[in-house]
Amino acid sequence: MVSTKGRYALTVMVDLARNAGDGYVSLADIAEREELSMKYLESIIAILNKGGMLMSLRGKNGGYRLARDPKDYNINEILLLTEGTLAPVNCIMQDGVHCEKAATCSTLPLWAGLDSVIENYLSAITLEDVINGNRKKMLGDYCENCEGN
Repeated sequence: MVSTKGRYALTVMVDLARNAGDGYVSLADIAEREELSMKYLESIIAILNKGGMLMSLRGKNGGYRLARDPKDYNINEILLLTEGTLAPVNCIMQDGVHCEKAATCSTLPLWAGLDSVIENYLSAITLEDVINGNRKKMLGDYCENCEGN
C-alpha cells in the first residue's frame, strides 16, 4: 500500500509539472493549491530534493522546480524514493527475498509476480501521462469506454 508520504510526493510532483511555466514554485503555493500541510510538505520536498528529483532556489523568488522534463519521470521512481519499496508482502523486498521458507513457499511466485506487475505498470506511466490525464494508458486493459487519451 502506498502511504500518505508517497501520495503527497506524487501530488507535489504533479503540481510542479503543471506549474513549470512559473519558474520556481514556492512550497506555500503548492500547500495552498493542494490543500496540504506545509509542515508535512517540507519533509516530502526534502526527500524529493535529496533524491535529485527537484532543483531548489533560495531567496525572494525561490522555490522548487522539476530537475527533468515530466516525460522523463516514471511514477515507480517517485514512489520508490518516498516509500523505499512497493512490495506487496514483507518477504519480497527490492534486494531479494527475505524468508527462510522461500524454497518451499507455494505462494512466493504469486507475490513475486504481483510485485513485477506493479513495478512494470508504474514504470510505464510518466509524470507527463498523469498531468495530461492519459486515462487510457493509466487504466490499461481495465479501460472500458476510454476515448482519445
